[in-house]
Amino acid sequence: MDISFQEVSYVYQPKSPFEHRALNNLSFNIPSGAFVAVIGHTGSGKSTLIQHLNGLVQPTEGEVIVGEYHLKAGEKNKQLRSLREKVGVVFQYPEHQLFEENVEKDIAFGPMNFGVPQEEIKRRTGEAVTSVHLPEDILDRSPFDLSGGQMRRVAIAGVLAMNPEVLVLDEPTAGLDPSGQREIMNMFARIHKEKGLTTVLVTHSMEDALDYADHVIILNQGEVFMQGAPADILQKKQELSEVQLDVPEIIHFINQAEEKFNMKIPFHKQSVAELAKELAQMVKGGRDHE
Repeated sequence: MDISFQEVSYVYQPKSPFEHRALNNLSFNIPSGAFVAVIGHTGSGKSTLIQHLNGLVQPTEGEVIVGEYHLKAGEKNKQLRSLREKVGVVFQYPEHQLFEENVEKDIAFGPMNFGVPQEEIKRRTGEAVTSVHLPEDILDRSPFDLSGGQMRRVAIAGVLAMNPEVLVLDEPTAGLDPSGQREIMNMFARIHKEKGLTTVLVTHSMEDALDYADHVIILNQGEVFMQGAPADILQKKQELSEVQLDVPEIIHFINQAEEKFNMKIPFHKQSVAELAKELAQMVKGGRDHE
């Protein structure tokens, strides 16, 4: 599903002493099937932005378009229920939202509330469990008997069982160790590709934005500060520092190496280990020609 924000502003508690403009004349487009990372420091408007995607809040000014759904300022939308079936949101610590007596009921809760037939719910539940790499025999277990990582995957399976066309990920690796973070992000990348989803990742991780996204939107004070291809945007150290952000670790190492060895080193999404090998070969090659 295509997503478009057209001059969107959102004001919390308008016309009160606590009035706060969280989004200000925000405009951008996300094509269907894209994997977009939204980055910004605390208070930049990231959370407010994603709440617009499934109609949790509606614009104070402007218009949000998600596929065929139009959310306009000052207009009631009678299709919010249908929109929320199409837009799946994985919030921070989604495992905190588990509550059913067994895993199967927890995963089936969303589709059941939207009136999906029981046979289809069963099919989706099995498919969702497979997608998050959990065994089917886990369905009969209590979610509270599982490990933290398994609980998170169950919660994600519950979102996938809705068969969303847009997947919104709000800091999905929060609280995980580096290995767990990589596993979860690789899983989302695979699901994004297999299901042809439009994926919106809200993250503080510049590395995840660089590794997984094909487009990056940098927010600052509710406005688009920069946007474009990750390899272009996330190398702009000076511009990023203006909004309290830093370049990804690999870009930092490349900058240091270029300064130390006085040579241009192209970035092609290599890892730090791969960069080290490239540098060793460059240095060795230089010595061989001396």
